[in-house]
Amino acid sequence: MTETTSTTDSKILKVAVIQMAIGDEPKEYRFQRIATLLDQTRGSNLILLPELWNVGYFAFDRYQKDSEPITGPTVQLIQAKARELGAHIMGGSFIEEENGRHYNTTVLTGPTGQIIATYRKIHLFGYGSEERQLLTPGDKIGTVSTRKGTFGMTTCFDLRFPELYRRLLDDGTEMFLVASAWPHPRLEHWKIMTRARAIENQSFLAAANCTGINRGKQYCGHSVILDPFGKVLAEGGEEEAILRAEIDLREVVQARDAFPAVKSRVFK
Repeated sequence: MTETTSTTDSKILKVAVIQMAIGDEPKEYRFQRIATLLDQTRGSNLILLPELWNVGYFAFDRYQKDSEPITGPTVQLIQAKARELGAHIMGGSFIEEENGRHYNTTVLTGPTGQIIATYRKIHLFGYGSEERQLLTPGDKIGTVSTRKGTFGMTTCFDLRFPELYRRLLDDGTEMFLVASAWPHPRLEHWKIMTRARAIENQSFLAAANCTGINRGKQYCGHSVILDPFGKVLAEGGEEEAILRAEIDLREVVQARDAFPAVKSRVFK
């Protein structure tokens, strides 16, 4: 998908990543909380939210009853806040219902509130999780070209599949946007794989993870913003937080020229 581009638009991004505490609160509380957190990101022009912030990843019994169409209240809230803040918002994800099927869907909105791109999670998790039983996997990768740059959208378990990130790279991705609900027992995997996906593709990466305890499962937090060499520009701990970093997407070309690993690929 493509947003109308302009050669005069800057490649500099003020990025804000919201690491939201997810417990077992009602959906209405989550809407109020995310609106408050979004208000605190004013001045940013790219904002990321975590996976299934409005339902709670581990609340499998709520997936169907809290599902929505793409025109539902979750996306409407993200669109309204994008207009208010004048920012691109990667709205985490929600359970989308379409024609009787349910998807783990991410929406990217532009600064006028328009939907620029949607991505349905391709790799659904089945280890100690009902996600794979309840949802339908997506079948299209989430590359989107905007005025600011080309982004690749992925969700949580997708991080374990480097071939997906290579596809996004080949589609021109300069920055990966990751919505996640990664739990605590695999914190080290999270840290390693977020950095690996940035380093091996010489791309920026911003990942919004949840924190808190949801249905007895503890999220590990540690949301992160990384540069194309895997350098940590901002990282959260295990408390609710907003991460901020200013990045210049022109550094992607510079990194790939200075150390031409991506250009040296043999198998494509």
